[in-house]
Amino acid sequence: MSRVNRREFIKQAASCGATLALGGPASARSKVNWRERRDLFPEGVASGDPEPDSVLLWTRRPFGKGERQILTVEVAEDEGFRRVVAQAPAPISQASDWTARVLVGGLKPARVYWYRFTDADGNGSRIGRTITAPLPNDARPVNFAFVSCQSVNEGKLNAYRRMIFEDERARPEDQLGFVLHLGDFIYEVVQYPEEGNTRFDRTIYEVARIPDGGKSGKLHYPLTVDGYRAVYKGYLADPDLQDARARWPFVAIWDNHEFSWQGRQSIGQWGGEPQPGQTVKVAANQAWFEYVPARVSPPSGSLAEFGAVAVKNVKIDKWDGNGLGLEPNNLTAIRSLIAYRALRYGKHLDLLITDQHSFCGDDPTDAEGVGKIYDPAFNGMFSEEAMIALDAGRAFDGGRPPAELHFRDVRIPNPRKETPPRTILGADQKAWFKDRLRKSKATWKIWGNSYGALDWRSDPQNLPAGMVEKPWPADTYAQFGSNDYGSAYAERKEIYDLVREAKITGFAIVSGDRHSFWAGYAAADLPPRKFEPVGLSFVGASLVSPGAMEALEHRLRKDHPLRALFLADRPDGRKPDWTYNMLLRHGVRSCLEYAKSFDLKRARALSNPQLAPHLEFVDMGGHGYAKVRLTGDKMRTEFVCIPRPISRSASPDGGPIRYRVAHVAKLWGPGERPRLEQQVLEGDVGLSI
Repeated sequence: MSRVNRREFIKQAASCGATLALGGPASARSKVNWRERRDLFPEGVASGDPEPDSVLLWTRRPFGKGERQILTVEVAEDEGFRRVVAQAPAPISQASDWTARVLVGGLKPARVYWYRFTDADGNGSRIGRTITAPLPNDARPVNFAFVSCQSVNEGKLNAYRRMIFEDERARPEDQLGFVLHLGDFIYEVVQYPEEGNTRFDRTIYEVARIPDGGKSGKLHYPLTVDGYRAVYKGYLADPDLQDARARWPFVAIWDNHEFSWQGRQSIGQWGGEPQPGQTVKVAANQAWFEYVPARVSPPSGSLAEFGAVAVKNVKIDKWDGNGLGLEPNNLTAIRSLIAYRALRYGKHLDLLITDQHSFCGDDPTDAEGVGKIYDPAFNGMFSEEAMIALDAGRAFDGGRPPAELHFRDVRIPNPRKETPPRTILGADQKAWFKDRLRKSKATWKIWGNSYGALDWRSDPQNLPAGMVEKPWPADTYAQFGSNDYGSAYAERKEIYDLVREAKITGFAIVSGDRHSFWAGYAAADLPPRKFEPVGLSFVGASLVSPGAMEALEHRLRKDHPLRALFLADRPDGRKPDWTYNMLLRHGVRSCLEYAKSFDLKRARALSNPQLAPHLEFVDMGGHGYAKVRLTGDKMRTEFVCIPRPISRSASPDGGPIRYRVAHVAKLWGPGERPRLEQQVLEGDVGLSI
């Protein structure tokens, strides 16, 4: 959109219930008697969802008594507040846990601004830095980072320290404009340090004590808004997270852990059976709204506070054709905060952000009898053909679903032959997404979501005879996982078909959740089906949270018959090599050769070209972040991988780097295939290529 005038901005602000501050020409030095008291603003400051002439500012200033207080927010063109452009009251209340959200408008596009909050006694927050978006016709390059999965219960945020260190030293034109957070900002499941063993080699750090919560094994989880608030406050005590939020505007969407580890819609699940959780979903939404600045509309109609939502925990027993629970309390709970939205950022970026949990249908592998066609001897592998049929339901093969599913000689009635295809997005959100994608005029249309979309595939049919007691069927590939877009074949195809048929170019996906780095192509099908990539697809590693390689190193038996497909044990006793990366990229023959000879060239020579034409890079043990640079003719995605962040680095740069690798694609035309080129800039990527 173009810059709006004062009247239009006030109208926009009123539509989302914003407390607003209007900017104008820079005035004289600040007249506010501010003195920094970070101890009184314990969660720091933040900004979010920048537009060309406005940005949302946030802080928290708790008071011991009273229902309401007034802070003053100031915005300036300089860090010394000698050129103040906006000043306004910022109301806070006990009802919103003393958090403030102020929409500042009348700003100039693509500008750095500085902001701070002050209470009535002159006690001030730290100073924050934010950046407005460029105008829609501004052709300057766009730079942003994307991150996810920051479990500070089990590690430290060295990646943010590295990101800050490098950005402070970058040329202005190369500095990040914003950080896209793709979820798991918190983990609602919290372990207390004194209770039980740690996972792997991790240290359990104090996060919070959860009032009135539940417990599953050694994991505590919230059931009320006070419980979720406690977790957010614990996370925001981390100094590197505070510094990152004070340096850049964040654009955020939740993943699962902002509500429930294994839940969906308003169904809660924490290691046990699913349970009605409508009140818990509302509490989770409220805490997210209070602690993550975003342009969303709460039930109150005001950014000052979330507002009351009357729901009860009631079992859902009726579903519509898209798997949406029709129980009224469920609908009220999941609609209490709509977080999917779009961000236009200059000429080159339309960022479409979706919610993968509030409207998600059930997992097809939960259907009756499916466990009978799964063989645990293959360490998580499942028949790809069976998964495709389960996902598609009655729409499989143009409406001709098989009556039975089979694996080897085991056959089960197809439990989903009468059900509609699975949806993760839900009908309303998907319609919105497709419409925005179709109408986008930006050079690059980036789908930002928490779920990876690249197939997670292997070829156990190529294992030599005798490696396992019962061989894998010769006529099918295997796939891993069932809960993200990597196995949501039907819905993914619907979106990719739109991209192809509407001749949309510059389509790319950035995602998280998998705790690993992936780079490749957005394609609906893989060989032996027709491989037609329509865009690019990336997955960013976790900032902190443990990933697959960490689990395999500690849990996969040394004598497991398929260990060489995941870990190659060196004769000298050094740390095993991660052949899981090679399995997904090249296949079992390459893994077995590498585990025998440790000759990378010989191993790659045995690569299965039909397995993963969609993959260019995969590191199942990566931690860190990704940076994206968009221009009129290129998309460059850089993975910055750090060592396992078990403890906080004492170095100002956040500690060493494992590797840095860039994936570059030129903008392609309608009907053309996108092509990625890689350059390892620093370090050793191991078996990831």
